[in-house]
Amino acid sequence: MRAAIVRDRKIVVDDYADPVPGEGQVLVKTLACGICGSDLHALKHAEKMAEIARRTGSAFTMDLSKDIVFGHEFSAEILDFGPNTQSTLKPGARVCAMPMNIGPSGAESVGYSNRFPGGYGEYMLLHNDMLLEIPNGLSSEQAALTEPMAVGAHAVVKANMTKDDVALVIGCGPVGLAVIAGLKARGLGPVIAADFSAGRRALAEKMGADVIVDPAVQSPYKKWADYNVPVTGAEVMTATMMGTPTKNAVIFECVGVPGVLQQVLEGSPVHARIVVVGVCMETDHIEPLLAINKQVDIHFVLAYTAEEFAATLGDIAEGRMDVAPLITSQVGLDGVAQAFETLASPEDQVKILVNPHGH
Repeated sequence: MRAAIVRDRKIVVDDYADPVPGEGQVLVKTLACGICGSDLHALKHAEKMAEIARRTGSAFTMDLSKDIVFGHEFSAEILDFGPNTQSTLKPGARVCAMPMNIGPSGAESVGYSNRFPGGYGEYMLLHNDMLLEIPNGLSSEQAALTEPMAVGAHAVVKANMTKDDVALVIGCGPVGLAVIAGLKARGLGPVIAADFSAGRRALAEKMGADVIVDPAVQSPYKKWADYNVPVTGAEVMTATMMGTPTKNAVIFECVGVPGVLQQVLEGSPVHARIVVVGVCMETDHIEPLLAINKQVDIHFVLAYTAEEFAATLGDIAEGRMDVAPLITSQVGLDGVAQAFETLASPEDQVKILVNPHGH
């Protein structure tokens, strides 16, 4: 098959061995696959990601000396089943799936494994138990966004938000926009969204953010007073003694750049909950005493559960999440390398989809 292959830390289009399904596996034709920020990180920081994976027992397994096909945000069409594999689905059915399969040593990530090529190739092997049929009427392109939108949905679940919480989303790239969509799909808010990019601020508004902030003009952390969120311990005590109703702050850090978490701590009110969704690939520094004095909770999140993934597909199919505005471009295999370069400075792009069978 043809694929956009990671070889010697570059993306080249070349032939790759056709995948053959084993027991419990399904051969599929890739219909659409999103380019994820994690893929940009992996191309640049592959050794670091592999090292951390080994230290944490992750299913992220790659031999960087061999060819790898990225791509874990996909929709696909069933072509064939491996031996002794029974399914209620038939060849021709359109599906999406959590990007996990089972190799000889256990779970492996589709798209971050030498054994299981991802969606930047014409064909993939998926695990039969992971398949979810795409509902009739939902495009393959929008279905491919189930995976990244599930990341946002998982972050929202982990935030344990209530009607007394005010959400602030820092960074309105794909991750931040997924968080906004996850919040609004569950009727949570108000949602304040902040980003330096005018284009991304516009998309945040389309995804349902209630207040849009340009950090170059105003600090998003100046908005707490508008929603009766006490900033200091003294303000909490005053409100308690006066019987004044207050709300709590929940801050989603969706940037993943060194220094941002420290900025969040500095701008955070007391008793806030900080949910770290952005992936920082470098060593970062924070002042723990800031967090201690403010008694903030910091929660790091990753991926999603199978239930959250399935629920997200339902949210997209039923219109509770409108993902169409996030798809800003589509390319064939020959356009993948350039798309990676474009997304490194993504003023005009949010989600670029790859169609391995297109041009």
